[in-house]
Amino acid sequence: MRCLVTGATGYIGGRLAPRLIEAGHAVRALTRDASRLRDVAWAAQSEVVEGDVADHDGARRALDGIDVAYFLVHSLGSADFEAKDRVAARTFAEAAAAAGVRRIVYLGGPAVEGDSSAHLRSRSEVGRLLASTGVPTVVLRAAVVIGSGSASFEMLRNLTERLPVMVTPRWVRNRIQPIAVGDVLGYLVGWASVPDEVSRDFDVGGPDILTYGDMMRRYARIAGLPPRLIIPVRPLSPWLSSLWVGLVTPVPGSIAKPLVGSLIHEAVCREHDIAQYLPDPPRGLLGFDESVRLALSKIRDADVETRWSNAVGTPADPLPTDPQWSGGSVYLDNRAKDVDAPPDALWRVVVGIGGETGWYSFPLAWSVRGWVDSLLDGVGLKRGRRDPDQLNVGEALDFWRVEELQPGHLLRLRAEMRLPGRAWLEMKVVDAAPHGSRYEQRAIFLPKGLTGHLYWRVISPFHAAVFGGMARNIATAAETAGRVDHTAGPAGSSSSACHRANR
Repeated sequence: MRCLVTGATGYIGGRLAPRLIEAGHAVRALTRDASRLRDVAWAAQSEVVEGDVADHDGARRALDGIDVAYFLVHSLGSADFEAKDRVAARTFAEAAAAAGVRRIVYLGGPAVEGDSSAHLRSRSEVGRLLASTGVPTVVLRAAVVIGSGSASFEMLRNLTERLPVMVTPRWVRNRIQPIAVGDVLGYLVGWASVPDEVSRDFDVGGPDILTYGDMMRRYARIAGLPPRLIIPVRPLSPWLSSLWVGLVTPVPGSIAKPLVGSLIHEAVCREHDIAQYLPDPPRGLLGFDESVRLALSKIRDADVETRWSNAVGTPADPLPTDPQWSGGSVYLDNRAKDVDAPPDALWRVVVGIGGETGWYSFPLAWSVRGWVDSLLDGVGLKRGRRDPDQLNVGEALDFWRVEELQPGHLLRLRAEMRLPGRAWLEMKVVDAAPHGSRYEQRAIFLPKGLTGHLYWRVISPFHAAVFGGMARNIATAAETAGRVDHTAGPAGSSSSACHRANR
């Protein structure tokens, strides 16, 4: 099938496109800014076009020759998002009919009774408008989608991680049927192959029905956080709750407000008719706990670069096109120095760090950190290093562990001191011929709970002295070693020069 994916840089669209390609479909990706897909791996296997679904001529061109069109855009976050989405849906539907599209597929929100929130009201209206021109339209009605990058999940994640005690509105007792992002994508891909005459709404949800409070408690357990105390109170209105969410979490208030407003309604599937057309996967639909584990797995992995990588991994992985506030909190301290020495001289300094050589900055600070760690029953600095010149993956280095070693290029250390989170220290050597080399250093911290966030904020004022001094002194040591090499010739050794520079 020839498929058009709108919102190709969005949360769902960016994950759907590569999976349609993997399933053998031809994909055309519609985005308002093609440059955002420039470094995305799957874009090379698709046709990327620029356009706006609210522009009839642009939408008509994008839909030309398309069999199945995925409408995955919304204006949530804009003050007048209902009006904007209304225009976009009507325009897109008319263009799809004119282009002879065989099916429109739309991911909407749950059906609710009574006076629904503006968010859910708009989602329902968009579904009706897409079907209004006679093009067969499938609307998947999902509540909370569990996966790194989902706004609903990021709100849940940040509230739970940052607040050990929560005074909450009554809606934390409302029942919700969340669904894993991988199962949502499975349904979306499946509808590219179902016969055209099917045109209706379907409720989609996972196997668990939970209250919002249940989800926060279970998230805390899976994330290894202490039990959360949740105190529901009557006076907190959705409007006041949204202000609190915007203050406590990185989710923008313009998005948090409509999301919180939608939580005043229960969101439980009323039917599972979709199984008549797309049977459940053999493993079954993922439950809440497993969905959260998948969403957390990458942010816990050693290679925290996943958030910015081009790879298409599991559906729960972060993507480079996800908003900056998604994917969990990652604190970084980046340093770089141009070094007037060849890369091999710089690498010898990097790979010789720790033990008797030390850490090239503020020795007292490193010693105090080691003493504190020992007092907390940690490893402290007593382990030193096994060999003054050689390192291997997996061996201890003071209160670090060598996690990755790419000779001549990268040394990544994983912290094993007592911390309210997880930490890494990366040191890279980059060839900057013909003038020398470049040293790149990065400290990475993944906080655990409120204590982790506070810990980073308390120590960050000292980073200029500790990490900044470290980068400067490593560069100086490498330049000294490079001059010794040049003077001594091929038989010279720079090891002692490196040690002298650090002292």
